[in-house]
Amino acid sequence: MKTVAVIGSGSWGTALAVQLKRAGNNVILWSFKEEEAAAILAERENKEFLPGIKLDSDIIVTCKDEDITWADMIVFSSPSKFVRSMAKRFAPLIKENQIVVNVAKGLEEGSLLRLSQVIKEEIPQCRVGVLSGPSHAEEVGRNMATAIVASSEDPEVASEIQNTFMTPMFRVYTNSDIVGVELGGALKNLIALAAGISDGCGFGDNTKAALMTRGLHEISRLGIAMGAKRETFSGLAGVGDLIVTCTSMHSRNRRAGILLGQGKSLEEALNEVHMVVEGVINAKAAYELSKKLNIDMPITHEINSVLYEGKDVKQAVYDLMTRDKSEEIELI
Repeated sequence: MKTVAVIGSGSWGTALAVQLKRAGNNVILWSFKEEEAAAILAERENKEFLPGIKLDSDIIVTCKDEDITWADMIVFSSPSKFVRSMAKRFAPLIKENQIVVNVAKGLEEGSLLRLSQVIKEEIPQCRVGVLSGPSHAEEVGRNMATAIVASSEDPEVASEIQNTFMTPMFRVYTNSDIVGVELGGALKNLIALAAGISDGCGFGDNTKAALMTRGLHEISRLGIAMGAKRETFSGLAGVGDLIVTCTSMHSRNRRAGILLGQGKSLEEALNEVHMVVEGVINAKAAYELSKKLNIDMPITHEINSVLYEGKDVKQAVYDLMTRDKSEEIELI
């Protein structure tokens, strides 16, 4: 029986702790705040971030760093902007060749690195993999059928992640294209913001379908330029994650977009969602990557203009619709 430590007790970290226990593992759930750990421990429920989902009595809930030293595998489930600081914090406790799994979806602002690269910089002794795909914490917590992707440059690591998480209702595929898997997970959040803005403005299904389809094209173009495989973006970590994030009210990115489309300020939208909205955090990094690699990403550009330049959302949609004529299918 494997012992797995989940670093981060937000909605996704809590849901994965529940799932790992279902898969037959010993589980440690680490919380950044002592009071949060105490509340989860007392209630056997994360009432703030994943209400209604009970934690097995055998799941250890802690805020002590040293408690993770018992783990065979480490799962990082912190917001993308905290991945480096968390990796730096726990690096002295990570053993040689220990598997570290990142489940956050994003890019590091400034360095523009993928999160697995950030972890490897801070914890060079580890073997790193990622878990990504269409997976709302609320549904995984309730054991609804879910399919997801484990990826690593090392096939043995991806296979070990697959074996550790998989149950009859949580199907894990492996994919060796870690670049594509990470970029699909990071960039779909921006398109979900755009889809939410469209909904909030009162546009219809036609508009959202166009945003999702052309958004996937943007993600694919940037990914392929960075060395990803085209096929990854037609799989679970690409179009699968895009669909679930753009269409569900579980999606905090879509919900934030709806509020922006209704005229709320960015601050008001983030306060109302009351959880980390990764699309907002990663919009600048995605735009900087597109400029660095000279990749045309008009939706990404307009999202940045709305978020950080105060551009009117309806004007952004109009500007997207009135761009120069072009062919739909372009060689990448």
